[in-house]
Amino acid sequence: MSLRSKALALVEVLLRVPPLFVVDEFLKISLGLPVSSGEEVAVLSNVTVDHVDFADADVNYYDANFYNAFFFTLLKFLVCCLGCMSALCIFVLYTKHLIIVYLYLTSVGLVFVSYWTNVSAIKQIQSLTLVANSPHHSTSILEDMLNLNLKNLLDLEGPGILVIQNFAIQFMLAVIFKYVHLGPRQATIQKLLPISFMAPSFLAMLPVPPNLLHHSPVFSALLPLVLVKYVLWSSAYNVIQVVYAGYQHGRLFVSNYGLSALVETEWMRLNVPCVLRVFWVLRVAEHAILLLMDNYDDEAEEGLKVSTLLAVQSLASMAKSLLVTGCETITAVLGMTSVISFFCHYIGNFFQWILLTDEEEDKSIGTVSAILFYILALQTGLTSLNPEKRFIRLCRNFCLLFTALLHFLHNIVNPMLMSLSASHNPSTHRHIRALGVCAFLIMFPISLLVYLWSQHTISTWLLAVSAFSIEVIVKVVVSLMIYSLFLIDAYRSTFWEQLDDYVYYIRAFGNTIEFCFGIFLFFNGAWILLFESGGAIRAVMMCIHAYFNIWCEARAGWSVFMKRRTAVNKINSLREASPDQLNRLDDVCAICYQEMHSAKITRCNHYFHGVCLRKWLYVQDRCPLCHDILYKIDSDVNKDSGSEAGNEENSNNQNLLLEEDPELLLGQGVR
Repeated sequence: MSLRSKALALVEVLLRVPPLFVVDEFLKISLGLPVSSGEEVAVLSNVTVDHVDFADADVNYYDANFYNAFFFTLLKFLVCCLGCMSALCIFVLYTKHLIIVYLYLTSVGLVFVSYWTNVSAIKQIQSLTLVANSPHHSTSILEDMLNLNLKNLLDLEGPGILVIQNFAIQFMLAVIFKYVHLGPRQATIQKLLPISFMAPSFLAMLPVPPNLLHHSPVFSALLPLVLVKYVLWSSAYNVIQVVYAGYQHGRLFVSNYGLSALVETEWMRLNVPCVLRVFWVLRVAEHAILLLMDNYDDEAEEGLKVSTLLAVQSLASMAKSLLVTGCETITAVLGMTSVISFFCHYIGNFFQWILLTDEEEDKSIGTVSAILFYILALQTGLTSLNPEKRFIRLCRNFCLLFTALLHFLHNIVNPMLMSLSASHNPSTHRHIRALGVCAFLIMFPISLLVYLWSQHTISTWLLAVSAFSIEVIVKVVVSLMIYSLFLIDAYRSTFWEQLDDYVYYIRAFGNTIEFCFGIFLFFNGAWILLFESGGAIRAVMMCIHAYFNIWCEARAGWSVFMKRRTAVNKINSLREASPDQLNRLDDVCAICYQEMHSAKITRCNHYFHGVCLRKWLYVQDRCPLCHDILYKIDSDVNKDSGSEAGNEENSNNQNLLLEEDPELLLGQGVR
């Protein structure tokens, strides 16, 4: 991407940040709704009890006040909702429409700034020239100019310098307004605009009546206001057309590709993650500047030199304050989520660089981390907590997020360990890198658990973090054990028939531990839901956890167990080959092409390893060579013969399945 393209992309991102600040300000005031604490409720209840004997007139008076307050609260809420909707509509506009909106808002702002500066200047000039005890009483700026009285004109506390300042300000505002306003640009109007902006300054130099001078800012703002109103009314039809075209585009896109495709397309077009990151960084920078200014003022008043230790404590306190204010609204939480996603993405890239892997599937760590953090924030009600509790909850959410990040890192290193051990890879440094990451995934959770249990009392949150940490340790240990078995098998000169059994038992142990932790986390979450902090989001997440992490895992594990037990029973029904038969055969297994020191004999008199045949039976019940049935079925022979055609068709379908997915045979066996 060229420098020009990067600059344009940055400008487009910056253009979409102001609407987020508008929404954030509305959310800070809770959309105009009153926020009452427990103390206020108690006070109101006391007032109600103490004033039971109200007269009817007083009751009616308070009823009227209640209805007035309710009406104004409802009105504020509707205005805030309208403001949020308008800001979001501006946020999703195309860049060319966004620029037009900003030009119009800039022109409106220039008119009000011009009016405000004119009013301020006229008030100061009148206070200097009309007050009897003022040293500039009854002085005329025009008379001083005609008399070349530079002393009065350039007096810093006199009216002359105020007029000069206002001239300069109004001239700059007029020039900017001429270039940004969207109204008609006839030559006459363009020439009248500077005169209109600077008219109060001209009148301030003349000996005009005070009443006329007082109202001159209103008349000077009429021409630019007329232009602004003209643009608004003349563009109303175009605005409606743009909104309707956007609605038609969205409806057509959803009907053709679906809602998810529309959301994904708009997400990429608006560059939402980058916009949220810029918004959050600017928001935090604003709070940091305000905190630094407050600290500087306090230190200047005290006149003390702050030591290094106090400076560090001040920085820590400021960081805590920034984290607390950085998640006080939903938009702020979204911005923090985007920043966390950015850091998690590069953490994943760092570990991929260590492992020398570049799998595209492993690059979704940033997205997964963002979704998890946002769900945790909503689930724990982060924005509704007071600052101290919010900081504690935020730190706890970070701990949970980091343990989930460790699980994701294990998902990256686990297939690499299996690949390195099974492919006889002689690259030692790749093994060392993978083992180093595994050592980190074991040592860090242990250190975290030791610290947390030594610093905190037992709680549901601590139990959840401990369960996640122990689970990742167990998963890494299971991966290392299987990696060791595959390495031993790689350096063996003979076929290791028990390898598949050992791998199955180790993985079954690991999956059982994970399943138990899943049940434990479910009951832990149920306790939190019932006795600590309930909520619809937490209840929904518990249902999702119960279905995917408990029910689906239990069903999949039971299915694997039943398949394996059925395959073992089928193998046990076959005859075991004697050493003499194997010596006379002097052949290899037709499935794995390894020598046979023990084998099973099928009904069709073919020899296979028992382990290989068991893997084959995960897929189909026919001989790999002649496709005859492998074991006896307790049914009528005629029925067996009558179903031969169906079995043959089933066998052909299963062979086609093996041709399309040859990994199925090995995958079922390893599992």
